[in-house]
Amino acid sequence: MNKVELIENYMDELFPDPKCELIYNKDYELLIAIMLSAQSTDKRVNMVTPIIFNKYKTLKELSEANINDLEEIIHSVGSYHKKALYTKEIAIRLVKDFNGVVPIDREVLESFPGVGRKTVNVFFSEFYHFPEIAVDTHVERVSKRLKLAYSNDNVVKVENKLKNKFKKESWSKIHLQFVLFGRYYCKAIKPECFSCKLKDICREKKHF
Repeated sequence: MNKVELIENYMDELFPDPKCELIYNKDYELLIAIMLSAQSTDKRVNMVTPIIFNKYKTLKELSEANINDLEEIIHSVGSYHKKALYTKEIAIRLVKDFNGVVPIDREVLESFPGVGRKTVNVFFSEFYHFPEIAVDTHVERVSKRLKLAYSNDNVVKVENKLKNKFKKESWSKIHLQFVLFGRYYCKAIKPECFSCKLKDICREKKHF
């Protein structure tokens, strides 16, 4: 069994049916939730997004929100000045230019405030089930520890290397599995190495 098969088998054992942990009901809710999750946690984002979308029940209402009110709601996710502004500006653009529908266009989406490649990859994978691998902090850490990428690779290099190693039909699944593995097992601090079946191929031998 090669390394990729070993990783896939273990991920399937731990997370046979991985799910995105962000809570959303509409396309723009997911896009905004992903944007808010930068340098934060899904758990924290899930505490504030229901408040936002219950208070502002339509994109039009959100586009007209008082920025101070948004900052107060978003405060706990960090970088709340920028994220409140991004939230309002995304709503304004969607209402003004796209009739309230999130466009299926990477270049256009990446021009939205606070929206980068990772955000678009997560959105496309989750909402449209497009095959994508989004490299967040968890995916990057797991990929480098398991020697699927070099320690000095940037996130684009990590993404490309993962796409070359795993079958296209499994990209979205392995992305979610790596996110959950990094979040709950292969943590940045105090990873659970002793029980890990991949410890023999891990770069960071210092943990065990």
